Amino acid sequence: MNAHTPASAETAPQYIIPTEAYLSADYAQAERDLLWRKVWQVACREEELPEVGNYVTYEILDDSIIVIRTADGSLKAHHNACRHRGRRLVDGCGSAKRLACKFHGWEWDIDGNNTRVVREAGYAGRLSAEELRLGAVRVGTWGGWVFINMDPDCEPLETYLADVKTMLDPFELDRMRYRWRQWLHFPCNWKVAVEAFNEGYHVLGTHPQLAVFSDKPTWSKARGIHGQFGPEGGEGVGGGTGGAAGASDMRIGLAVSLNKVWEEVWATTTQTMVDVANRLVDELPEGTATPAVFAHFMSRVIEEDAKRGVNWPKLDPAAVAASGADWHIFPNTVIIHGPTFALCYRARPDGSDPDSCIFEVYTLERYPEGEEPRPENKHCPVIEEGPWPLVLTQDFSNMGEVQRGMKSLSFRGARPHPVEEVAVVNFHRALAQYMGRGGPVLID
Repeated sequence: MNAHTPASAETAPQYIIPTEAYLSADYAQAERDLLWRKVWQVACREEELPEVGNYVTYEILDDSIIVIRTADGSLKAHHNACRHRGRRLVDGCGSAKRLACKFHGWEWDIDGNNTRVVREAGYAGRLSAEELRLGAVRVGTWGGWVFINMDPDCEPLETYLADVKTMLDPFELDRMRYRWRQWLHFPCNWKVAVEAFNEGYHVLGTHPQLAVFSDKPTWSKARGIHGQFGPEGGEGVGGGTGGAAGASDMRIGLAVSLNKVWEEVWATTTQTMVDVANRLVDELPEGTATPAVFAHFMSRVIEEDAKRGVNWPKLDPAAVAASGADWHIFPNTVIIHGPTFALCYRARPDGSDPDSCIFEVYTLERYPEGEEPRPENKHCPVIEEGPWPLVLTQDFSNMGEVQRGMKSLSFRGARPHPVEEVAVVNFHRALAQYMGRGGPVLID
């Protein structure tokens, strides 16, 4: 056992994850009814629906959901299917005073109530208001995200989120706004894509340039059906500050780490943090102890942000440490969080093909009121630097190779690290609960 291996590794259980969940077409088809039509999932952000009538369509396999802002300011979600012949009513996003079918002209108000059936007399009064109403979908909000659930008997969103809500509420994610948004298709199962961002074990192999000061291991935990991980002995406020751990001179460590992350990730830090870090060697004497450097850095960043109208949430250092660096919200959302920023991922099946998925990346940041950008969600299909930051191209390069490699005759299943990939094992344990089959297999 080396110096970086936690003592718990000696007794940590080891599992194999069978390949069925990644490769089986039958499994992928079953996910529609057993998982996606039963689970809470992120559809969009509230900021995409600022005005009455604004809508976003969320596509998941055979289902299309309209999330719309209604006249009383609340959000509602409807199945995007005409009650007459099933034609989809809208595509993408936009604004509407009514929802009309372009096939036969039936219409609904934004609350989902039918307002027009062409030549309705032909039905001789046998259509009830409930039969005509658009199919209702459960909707809830947390952290600025809009969640939907197609199961009318599902548990409340607050109960579903549980520890996610408790531990991330102090970061006030609902006060952050999009900084940039991009998406592409991956030649892999959606679970392969989620798992690539659900553990920190891959950093040394995939991003060696980020381990410039140390290669400390990460901890990983199950949080109900969700999961989290964070750096062992991490300091700072998450994101790029964690990369400075192990620096002999933290003034230089923070500057090097934050500049690298800003240039190569385009996320998990802010311009204010980078600017303050670059001035540390001028503001603090050589030999300043690491805790003092962090304290000075934090106070200066908060001060500079306040000057431009960005106020930090009040965060308890112990709570920040316990929250870790990364959360996987079951089934398909990942959040790397900080006090004024977040880097987020969402993976979805691309039709019924188990070898393909839709993958979205976006960053959130806290802005002065009235200065929030409104970035488009850009399709960037080519995996190369320029359209994408370096670190993400490194991550993306693994996706298809993992999917292809799992089909090898020699591959009997994934072997997650017993300490650093607990959240990955937990993901498959939760998935098995919904699917009623498969799941991690204990091997010792």
